[in-house]
Amino acid sequence: MRKSRFTTDQQRAILAEWDAGSSVEELVRKHQLSAATLYKWKKAHAIEADDTARELKELREQNVRLKKMFAELSMDHGILQEGYDMLKKWQAQDAKKK
Repeated sequence: MRKSRFTTDQQRAILAEWDAGSSVEELVRKHQLSAATLYKWKKAHAIEADDTARELKELREQNVRLKKMFAELSMDHGILQEGYDMLKKWQAQDAKKK
């Protein structure tokens, strides 16, 4: 497959020009590329943006789930720590009685 003359950043800049209101004909003439290439880039970058948005959503959902798990485990740890402290106290009292 042939390597593109334009880097990804350059492609994004050209697509940003298009989004800013430049016509396809102007961009094709200015950057010496075909309209089909421009539409292909737009489709590829839209798919990439969708994938990124989906991944971000999944990461946010996972973050919420992990925060919830951490909160539950912190509560469990606190309860167990209190129980352990009480047990040590009772053992110390039993040792004094003997």
